[in-house]
Amino acid sequence: MKHSLFISDLHLCAEQPHSTQLFLHFMQHTAIGAETLYVLGDLFEYWAGDDDLDTPFHKQITDAFAALAASGTQLYIMHGNRDFLMAEKLAAACHATLLPDPTLIDLYGTPTLLTHGDTLCSDDAAYQHFRSQVRTQAWQQQFLVQPLAQRKAFIEQLRARSESEKQYKSSDIMDVNDAAVSNLLREYHYPRLIHGHTHRLKLHRHEVDDHICERWVLGDWHKTGNALRCDATGCAQEIITL
Repeated sequence: MKHSLFISDLHLCAEQPHSTQLFLHFMQHTAIGAETLYVLGDLFEYWAGDDDLDTPFHKQITDAFAALAASGTQLYIMHGNRDFLMAEKLAAACHATLLPDPTLIDLYGTPTLLTHGDTLCSDDAAYQHFRSQVRTQAWQQQFLVQPLAQRKAFIEQLRARSESEKQYKSSDIMDVNDAAVSNLLREYHYPRLIHGHTHRLKLHRHEVDDHICERWVLGDWHKTGNALRCDATGCAQEIITL
């Protein structure tokens, strides 16, 4: 049966070889049979710009996507909060299409809304303020003209600060806001919702204006991988191991 796969929050980097091996195993043994693969953000631990594309590690990842595309699987990649600077050169190397966030698709007859998920965490006001700044074209243009090494150093500082600040944030603040979820579902006429970002692998059901909407949350790839498999009969989570 035709099916599509959804993954997010792999946070791939050379310093985490286990996650990379999980990803390569998934691409070669699970994704190979899918009609479409959607990556809903944070494919990489961070992305400093497409001029970092030709490192051996990044080439290993893009080659895996290119091989999957050559087998006939359609590929779509969405920006996450870690890799929002991915651009057309990366997409071309992966033989993939960059998706806007959010994107509404017809998934085997069911309207399905795809988003990374960070905009739903509206209780984290400090993060939302930062996000609004770095997603502007002016900020990105100013950042990308800096030398690559300088950009990477800046990102490393941001990562360290973010990890430190998480210690003082409640678990609820870093999860989605129910009202934000309801508003998004209402705006797009009560679709199924698939997102990542929170790493809280689970199926939720929301009642919005007398409509019951599924919300599938994708998990991270820290110890095991995971994918959401959807076909005409519905969706189910799959755990990816070596």
